[in-house]
Amino acid sequence: MPPRRRPPPTGARTDLPPLKIVRKIALLQSAYYVSATALILFTTIVYGTPFSFDLVLNWNALRGDTTVGWMLGLVWMLNSGIGVIYLLLLVSRSKLIPDFALTIHFLHLVITVFYTRSVPSNWLWWGLQCASAALMTFLGIWACRWRELQPISFGGMSGSNNTGRSVGGSSQPQAEGVDESFSLSRGRGRGRNLPNGGDEYEMSLLKGTGDQAV
Repeated sequence: MPPRRRPPPTGARTDLPPLKIVRKIALLQSAYYVSATALILFTTIVYGTPFSFDLVLNWNALRGDTTVGWMLGLVWMLNSGIGVIYLLLLVSRSKLIPDFALTIHFLHLVITVFYTRSVPSNWLWWGLQCASAALMTFLGIWACRWRELQPISFGGMSGSNNTGRSVGGSSQPQAEGVDESFSLSRGRGRGRNLPNGGDEYEMSLLKGTGDQAV
């Protein structure tokens, strides 16, 4: 007999299949570069300097002795904050946030190396990547956990219909908006204002008092 195969754990393949992971990484990386390019383009227009893709992919642009270098560092940190929104929308699971956040920065390192054909030797660039990854990870985990802890609303009414029910099965409805005159009239046996079968309630009460009189 062939050996029995153990079934895969629940959610092992259906949770995040490989193709879905690759698709999400591609979307996150594309959105990361699109937002960074838009922010850097807007900053260069305001600052009055010409735009170039070297500002996006070249690690030599991040220099601590120029104003443009510090400006680019602030723009990349702002882009990391925007990347938290992408993680919240595409990943939305707190335990997967570190993997995707570190993957984004690792791919950015690989693309930068291929673009410049050299390994970054600027300590400001490495420090910026570490700070950006840490910011994206912690803010992403916090945002996803805050979203996971939100109460689920099913759109139905709350359990107000079950209020007043005792353990024995007897019900004492106490609906809002019913005045005390309604409850007092019901206690005296006047059932004309009752919504269902009020007249029958009064006739049965009168019949019972007549039998007692006889």
